Amino acid sequence: MNLAIMGAIEQGLLFGILALGVYLTFRILNVPDLTVDGSFALGGAIAAKFIIDGINPFLATLLAFVVGGAAGAFTGILHTKGKVNALLAGILTMIALYSINLRIMGKANLPLLREDTLFTYVKDLSVPNLAVGGVTILTGVAMIFLVGVLVLKLVIDWFLHTDIGLDLRATGDNPKMIRSFGVNTDTTTIVGLALSNGLVAVSGAWVAQYQGFADVGMGIGMIVIGLASVIVGEVLFGSSSIFRVTLAVILGSIVYRLVIALALQAGLNPSDMKLITALIVIIALTVPTIAKGIWKKQGVRTVRGGSSDA
Repeated sequence: MNLAIMGAIEQGLLFGILALGVYLTFRILNVPDLTVDGSFALGGAIAAKFIIDGINPFLATLLAFVVGGAAGAFTGILHTKGKVNALLAGILTMIALYSINLRIMGKANLPLLREDTLFTYVKDLSVPNLAVGGVTILTGVAMIFLVGVLVLKLVIDWFLHTDIGLDLRATGDNPKMIRSFGVNTDTTTIVGLALSNGLVAVSGAWVAQYQGFADVGMGIGMIVIGLASVIVGEVLFGSSSIFRVTLAVILGSIVYRLVIALALQAGLNPSDMKLITALIVIIALTVPTIAKGIWKKQGVRTVRGGSSDA
């Protein structure tokens, strides 16, 4: 397995956290949240700034989660208390975060190449690669990433089965019904948006440390990447249960990164990556619908043919 494919798997796992965050708003809350583009860069900015200032990278990543959660909560407050449309609330927060991220970083780009990051510790562990028949399946770094992402996935699975998590799911499914049981849907919406953007910020913090720099523009298009991972994962791996769908969105993120890596290896221009992302989402959204329509028509023809024979 070549280095490009291995790198795609590693990146897919890191962006899998982003996909989990997008899944919480897009599927659980049924809210289109564009805060993601800002909170992803916010996580990278917070982590990079604190690491450069000498803060432990684990603590810096935790702070990225807290600050990213605050950004999501602000969007939630705008939407629920300020009665601003959810889409517009996310856009306003995203725009504000661009300036905030510049303030935090002090400049447009912060390099981390000479700093101790999470991945300095990961590499120091020297975990051997997983190989089958002499072919490397997963690098040691990817296996550590996998453990970290799976731990986050299991925590989310557990949370969504708690009372607050069930309220969150019910708010997205039927807000009028859950309000009739005395649940404050404004609170659950704010909590959901905070948790989602906290996870997105963690993804940004991890990606910044992985690539060795944080950039003010690193969050552009992240909502589309997150949606692509969620949709591709659901189409390919199913969504019959919480456990299955959270695993599916992580796998969807890996598949998405592999498709991008293969497209680049095939000779496509890197400037076309946004177009490829859009095409992946379009295909994932339309193919199942078209397939269902074809199957339905075939079923009707079969029924009609059977009845005429009778």
